[in-house]
Amino acid sequence: MSTPTTRDEQAPASVRPHPEDTGDSQAALLNKLRAAVLGANDGVISTAGLVMGVAGATTNVLALATAGIAGLVAGALSMAAGEYVSVSAQRDSERAQLAKERHELATMPEEELDELADLLQSKGMSADVARTAAQQLMDHDALGAHADFELGIDQHDLVSPWAAAISSLVSFSVGALIPLLAMLLAPADVRVGATVAAVLVALFITGFVSAKVGGAAVIPAIARNILGGFLAMAVTFGIGTLVGTQLG
Repeated sequence: MSTPTTRDEQAPASVRPHPEDTGDSQAALLNKLRAAVLGANDGVISTAGLVMGVAGATTNVLALATAGIAGLVAGALSMAAGEYVSVSAQRDSERAQLAKERHELATMPEEELDELADLLQSKGMSADVARTAAQQLMDHDALGAHADFELGIDQHDLVSPWAAAISSLVSFSVGALIPLLAMLLAPADVRVGATVAAVLVALFITGFVSAKVGGAAVIPAIARNILGGFLAMAVTFGIGTLVGTQLG
């Protein structure tokens, strides 16, 4: 005796729901991890440049701490505000697209069915199979189907401005603490060298992780990261030394 098939079982494999689609997909999680790593990387480089510039001008620990903490706070808040504004605009756009799609589904359902069938057919389905699959998807969740295949949006998982802002603030702050603590805690005679070493190690790690997450070549990513950070520290230290000499 055969068991009845469900609507999902009847649908072509390419349009059936997948178990991993019930939460954050692996790609989404990797993107979040990469954003966090890049935020930390920004914190490392920008704060390292700042404290190295000040260290070139003065050995006063209070001045170094003031500049470093101010740079950490300002950078973290700037990153958070920027992410909040950017992601809010993206979410507003997604909501507007969903509202437009919802209106079109209510006012011209046949045209929307044809559109979905065409989209499925463009993915390699025959016209008959695409039409059947489109009808099944429309019957199950018309807005969700169009949001997915036409807009590339998950209507139940829109981007969160607050999550992006907090993530950027935290990741930048963690990265910024590395050069700041190295500069403040190391003995005065090795302060600059210790900071450079700590920053280069941190940049090695962030370059390695970002390359692995993004599927890029590891060695070039690490080399670019370290070279960029070293140049930033060298230039700002040189400027700080020049300014300190002139003012002194």
